[in-house]
Amino acid sequence: MTRTEPAHRRRRNFVLAGLGALAIALAAWAILRKPPQKPPPPHPIPVSAVRAQAQDFQLAVTALGAAQAWTSDMIFAQVSGKLIRVNFKEGSEVKAGQVLAEVDPRPYQAVLAQAEGTLKRDEAALAGARRDLVRYQNLQAEGGASRQQLEDEEAIVGQDEGAVEFDRGAVAAAKLNLEFCRILSPINGRAGVRLVDPGNLVSANGSVSSVANTSSAASSAAPTGSSAGSSSSASTGPSSNTGSSGGAGIVVVNQVQPIAVTFSVPEGEFRRLIDASGGFSRPLPVRASSQETGEVLDTGVLSAADNRVDQGTGTVELKARFANPGKRLWPGQFVNVSLGVQDLPSAIVIPLSAVNRGPNGQFVFLVGADNKATMRPIALVAVQGAVAVVKSGVKAGDVIVTDGQMVLSNGSLVRVAHLAPAGSPGP
Repeated sequence: MTRTEPAHRRRRNFVLAGLGALAIALAAWAILRKPPQKPPPPHPIPVSAVRAQAQDFQLAVTALGAAQAWTSDMIFAQVSGKLIRVNFKEGSEVKAGQVLAEVDPRPYQAVLAQAEGTLKRDEAALAGARRDLVRYQNLQAEGGASRQQLEDEEAIVGQDEGAVEFDRGAVAAAKLNLEFCRILSPINGRAGVRLVDPGNLVSANGSVSSVANTSSAASSAAPTGSSAGSSSSASTGPSSNTGSSGGAGIVVVNQVQPIAVTFSVPEGEFRRLIDASGGFSRPLPVRASSQETGEVLDTGVLSAADNRVDQGTGTVELKARFANPGKRLWPGQFVNVSLGVQDLPSAIVIPLSAVNRGPNGQFVFLVGADNKATMRPIALVAVQGAVAVVKSGVKAGDVIVTDGQMVLSNGSLVRVAHLAPAGSPGP
C-alpha cells in the first residue's frame, strides 16, 4: 500500500523543478543569445596628392620651331679667273671684311694698265685740242679763221673730253675688278664647308671649271663683262642669292650670333598675340627648348610676324631673335618654342590630373585635417600643358588629390600615400 508524500515535500519538489527549468532556460538563453556586433571601421582609400601653391605664372603659346641663321650669305666670285688661294678654315669664325679667297689678279692688273694708258693718251689729246681751240678763238677774233673752223675745233675738244670720261670709267671698272679678285666676307659669321678648291676656274655667274686656262681668264677680264657678278647674297636660306641665277659658290657664311627661330601659330592664337603685345608694339618673350630633354636652350624676343595668314594651313609665321651666346642653337635645328602671352602674378597652380569634370562642372577633391575627401567646385583661368591655373575654389596650401579620385565620393576616408612637393605637376 503506497504511502502518500506530505504536502510540504511536494511543494518543495515543485519549486526545485521550476528553479531547475528556469536555470536551464537561462543557460540556454545565455548560450544561444549572441551580442550585436559593431560594424568594422571603414578602410581609408590610398591616394596621391599635391599641395596647391601660389606662384608667378606665364601663359604661353607653344609651337614647333626651326633655327636658322640670322643672315646667310652664299659667297660667289665677282670676276672670272683661276682661284689661287682660300684663306679660311672650314667651320671657323670669320669677320666682316676678312679675305676668304683670291682669284688670280694678273689679268685684271693688265687690263687696268691698259685702261690707265688709254686714259693718259686721251688726256694728252684733249690737252692739245684745247690749245688748238684757244688759237682758233684768237684767229677768229682777228679774222684769220672762219666760224666753221672754230666750231669744228670746239667739236674736237668735246669729243676728246668724252673719250677721257670713258677712259676714266674704264679705269674705275678695272680697279673695281681688281679689288674683286680678293673675295671678302660681308658679315661676321661662321664659315661652312669649302665648296671650291684652289686651282679651279671660277666665274662671275657661279660656274666652276677644274681645267685651268689663264688665257680664258684674261679674255674674260674685260671691264665690260667682269663686274656683273655678286660676291654674296643675304637671305633667309643658303639656296637663294641675288647676284647669280645658279652655280656653285665658294662657301656659305652663316651668322649665328644672333640667330633666328621661325615658327607658326594658328590664326586664333595670333589674335591673342596681337592683343597681348599691343599690335606688336611691345616685345614678347620667347623660350627655345630642346626637343629631346626639354632643357631651355636660350631666351629671346619676338622680332617679326608675317603680313598674311597662310590660307592653306590657317597659320601665321613668326620669327624670334636669340642672342645665342653659348651657340646652343644651330641653323637647321628643330626646337620647342614657348611664346609668353600674359604674366599672372601669384597664380594658384595645380596639376591638370587633379581636375575632374562632373555634371555640374569641374571640381577637385580636397583632403582635410580629418583625412576625409571633400568635393570642391573650381573655375580655371587656363590650362597649359600638364598644369591648370585656378581662378576660384582652391587656395594656396590646400592638399589636392591627383591620383585615386575615381573611387572617391564626398566624405570618403583617405590615406595620402604620396604627397608630391609643392610645384610638382603630380603623377
